[in-house]
Amino acid sequence: MNKRILFIIIFCLSLTNSFSQIVVSTSLEEAITKAIAKSSSIKNKELEIEKLNLQEKGVWNKYIPTVEASALYSYFDNKLTVDLPTTTVPIVNYPLFDGKTAFKNYGNIFNGSVMAKTVLFSGMQIPNAAKAIEQKTKGTEYLKDSEKDLIIKDVINTFDQLELLNEIDILIKDSSNRLEMEAKRVSKAIEQGLAVPYDRDKIKLATLELQSKKIESEGKRKLIYKKIQYLTGYSISEIDNVTYNLNPYIITDEKLNTQNKQEIKALESFKSAYEYLLKKEKGTFLPTLGAFGGVAYSSLFNANATTPVITGINEALYLGLNELTISQNWVIGAGMKWEVFSGFERKHKVHEAKINIEQVQNQIDDTKEKLELLLENNYVNYSILNQKIEITSQQQKVAANNLNLAVKQYKEGLINISERLEAENDSYKASVNKITTLIEQRLSAIETIITTGDLSKKISK
Repeated sequence: MNKRILFIIIFCLSLTNSFSQIVVSTSLEEAITKAIAKSSSIKNKELEIEKLNLQEKGVWNKYIPTVEASALYSYFDNKLTVDLPTTTVPIVNYPLFDGKTAFKNYGNIFNGSVMAKTVLFSGMQIPNAAKAIEQKTKGTEYLKDSEKDLIIKDVINTFDQLELLNEIDILIKDSSNRLEMEAKRVSKAIEQGLAVPYDRDKIKLATLELQSKKIESEGKRKLIYKKIQYLTGYSISEIDNVTYNLNPYIITDEKLNTQNKQEIKALESFKSAYEYLLKKEKGTFLPTLGAFGGVAYSSLFNANATTPVITGINEALYLGLNELTISQNWVIGAGMKWEVFSGFERKHKVHEAKINIEQVQNQIDDTKEKLELLLENNYVNYSILNQKIEITSQQQKVAANNLNLAVKQYKEGLINISERLEAENDSYKASVNKITTLIEQRLSAIETIITTGDLSKKISK
């Protein structure tokens, strides 16, 4: 007696340890991995994360100096009008610049430079913008993990549906074999005058009903194969190689909560991103500082200026310039830009950032409440299905015993063919109901764990 109690205790402990996880076979785990790798939604999330990482690098790169090289050539041809105070030349007492004087000018200008610029202080806009993108990236990562959980659920449940069809096919085959034996026995009995054709026709009708169920099962099987191929990219032979035991999933009596749910973590990350964006907008009230430095080359060459006819000499003067060059002109300096008033634009953007934070916080509060209700609903449904599994198991046993008894009683003539076929049908329904309830229980357990955000931690081989 003591050994028996010890065995029961060890067995219960083993159940607690093993069923606290969503146990999957190696082949089923490989199918889940394939489905996650194939998912277009997951791929797009990964590309979005890659884009966000590039955006964050782009923001930080604003601290890296930029180097610009420029070259400019221009030809000018203009008329310059000068009105200077009149000046009298000593000795000859000749007035210069008497009224407006016009010069006709033309020439060539070349300018080349290499300049480097960098930001010294951005009012904390650059680091806050980079941190905002970093938080948005984290939120997108959480959403990607949430989609992985949905894929895991979809793959397991779809394979469970395939297992259901496999079990149904076995039940149909067993029933068909029994009815075939009954048909042969009834045919002999009719020949001997011990039975009537009515019994044979009733068995034939039941056999046709089984064939109809077989056709329906085959149609569903094709659809399930198509769905698994869409999810995983598997061929039919690869799908058939996925095997596992259809056991119930057991959730241990632990305090379930939604604190680790990916959607909540994502929203909290997005809220942090908006908080950094708010700091960034407030940083626009501060000045920005920058530094620059470089070398320039400037040259004015082949230039000419023509004066009007000068009184006294009765000729115009032609003033030529062969070259005027400033080379290796090194420049270094710092600058500040402070936008003191921008027409309330910054104030409005700050206000908008605060509204975004408030909206996300409302989403967080609402999502938490909805997830708590969903968790409670899923767990209640899971608990109900656990009890139904026990009931359906008993129903299956009773129906199987009734079928065995009905077969014997019909052979002995104690019941009619309708009662015999009714027992066959009841046994089939009870078996299908047990498997269906088991699959529903597995799905409910997965949905319950998904609501807690811990499905990836619970998956084990």
